Formats: sequence, structure tokens, C-alpha cells
Amino acid sequence: MLNVVRRSQMIGLRAVDRTTATNFNTIEEVWVDDTGRVAYLAGTQGYTPLEQVEVIEPDAVLTYSRAVVEPPANLRRLHRWAVRSPNTDSSGWVEDFLFDWETREIAAYILGGDMATPFGERAVLFPEDVAAINSEVIILPDGASERLKSESEGLKGFLSEKSQQVRNLVNTMSSRLRSVISPQDKPDVVRVKIKELSDELEASGQHDKNALAEAREFLPDKWESLQQEAAGL
Repeated sequence: MLNVVRRSQMIGLRAVDRTTATNFNTIEEVWVDDTGRVAYLAGTQGYTPLEQVEVIEPDAVLTYSRAVVEPPANLRRLHRWAVRSPNTDSSGWVEDFLFDWETREIAAYILGGDMATPFGERAVLFPEDVAAINSEVIILPDGASERLKSESEGLKGFLSEKSQQVRNLVNTMSSRLRSVISPQDKPDVVRVKIKELSDELEASGQHDKNALAEAREFLPDKWESLQQEAAGL
């Protein structure tokens, strides 16, 4: 979940070729392919394959090159895509979605419409509750609408929903922790290393204490992801 971003957070970001520090595009849309995975970032100058993305920062998408291509014919625009539950009259649409920019997988759909109304006008649908995605609509299996969650409840474990200050701290701490966390470390050992780093950052006096505390609380739940990165998986 450390690499998960919202589609809406991507809109308007600059695409920058990291090798030349050249701004070559402005992101206007996120497109998925016919397998349902995110495939391209579309901008004013063309389409950038997601494989070209090196890292996503608060104000820019850094890429390995400035290559843009013509879009293939099988792309889909998930934003505003219809969502229906076949055995009820409940319907809705995709208001936003979260995706992992490294694996290209959708992490969550944020729905609007009738089916989201009981949850405060927006509801969270997870990919495992999707039966099929065709050319016109996302079909939910029986009972999926009963497993929807409110936006605040369904997305509380995602870094993308934290403040920019907390996200920056989590990214800073994650980068430092990769060099000190071993794949063999037990969860309690990882927690100690996270606390030691947090104490060091707090002692510097350069970071907001509340944001640092929130980042420190967020990271232990992601220790498996940190260990996988440490192992190069």
C-alpha cells in the first residue's frame, strides 16, 4: 500500500524525464487495459506507459524517459464507469479509484450513485468483490453491495489518504528503513527499528510531531512490504 495513489491525485501532475529533468507532459487521465490493470497515463502530449514511471512525487511523475505513444485500442477509462448489482435495482458509477503504480493493480474503487448513498454519497468497493468488467459496466456478484464500506472506513489503511506531510514522512522513513530491515527480522524487531528512526527524526526538530507520530503508527502494519523490498522481491 506504500505505492498506492488515487486516480484524482494524478490529474494535473507534470510528467518529468528524470534523466534530463525535462517536463514533457501533463497528466489528464489514467487508463486501464482489457485485463483491468492500469496501463497508461494520458497527457497533453500523448500516452506514457506505466512501466516508464520511476516514482510518483507530490507534484510530478518521474519517468525513465520522455517517450509517449499512441494509445492502443483496448484502453478503458474507469472514471465514471457504470457499476451494477445484477439482482437488485442498486446502481452507481466509479467516482475515483486507487491503484498501485508498481504492480498496476487496482486497489479500491470509490463509488457514487444509489448504491453509495447509504454510506454518505461515496462507498468503497474492493477488487475481490467485482464479478466482471465488460465494455459498458462493472458487474458485482450477489452480496457485494452489502460489503461496501464508507470512504473513511474503507480507505483508512491507505497511505494515499494521509496528509501530504505524513506521506512525505512515510516515504522518507521507508527509504531509510530499507537499508536496516532484514527479511529475517520479526515484527517486534521491525517496530523497534521504526521507533528508533522516528526518535532520530523527532530529535532533529525539523518535523511536525503529530505528523511524525502518524507516520510511525502507519509503518508497522506495512512491515511485510518493507521486508519484501529489503529482500528485493
